[in-house]
Amino acid sequence: MNMRMVRTAALCATLVVIAGGCGGGGSGGGSVGTVTEFAIPTANSQPTGITSGPDGNLWFTENNTNKIGKCTTAGVITEFTVPTANSGPSEIVSGSDGNLWFAEGGAGAPGVKVGRCTTSGTITEFMAPGTGIFGIAAGPDGNLWFTEFYNAGIGRVTTTGTITEFAATSGSGPNGIASGPDGNLWFTQRGAPSGTGGTGIGRCTTAGVITVFPTKTAGATPYSITRGPDGNMWFTENTANNIAKIVP
Repeated sequence: MNMRMVRTAALCATLVVIAGGCGGGGSGGGSVGTVTEFAIPTANSQPTGITSGPDGNLWFTENNTNKIGKCTTAGVITEFTVPTANSGPSEIVSGSDGNLWFAEGGAGAPGVKVGRCTTSGTITEFMAPGTGIFGIAAGPDGNLWFTEFYNAGIGRVTTTGTITEFAATSGSGPNGIASGPDGNLWFTQRGAPSGTGGTGIGRCTTAGVITVFPTKTAGATPYSITRGPDGNMWFTENTANNIAKIVP
């Protein structure tokens, strides 16, 4: 398996949609809590990241089979192969340029890559000197921002493919990343295998200035992070078994 650890309930690769809402049926059709599954054409693809695309479709990564998938709201799936073999695409997000951007955690030496996919399925890759790209997010500056787990860095890539890296705490293992309401990027530090950097929540300005705040529980292993509807940053604490928030 590639860098990202993926838990799967079965070898059958399937996308799942849940209809929800308050009261009657959800906006996606069907009654509240109705689950519909759509089989991905390539078996054992291990779908990982998913995002809404600018074309009204859903776009997702296939971590194990080196593809980017497009799924219509009717469940029609089309797959596009990433040029680099074993690239291990993980997270994916819509960019300000109208394309899909994704992290390639397993692209290998001498570095890893950030991928760009047009809504017609044309994929371009950009080499990053760091290693272990995992999370990716659209920044308030119109650029894409990503985490470098093994390299302990935060990266920025312009929509034309120019990459700049900013060093985080050595051994910190940056993981999830999201844009905050304060115009900064917020990311989790879950600690690299070396265990030298500790865990915490990081804030990165669009100029690359990084500040780290410790979690309330030592060694909580913060993992994913998102902006909440209340204006705070919410994150998961994998080891501590908590959901937590930090005020920007």
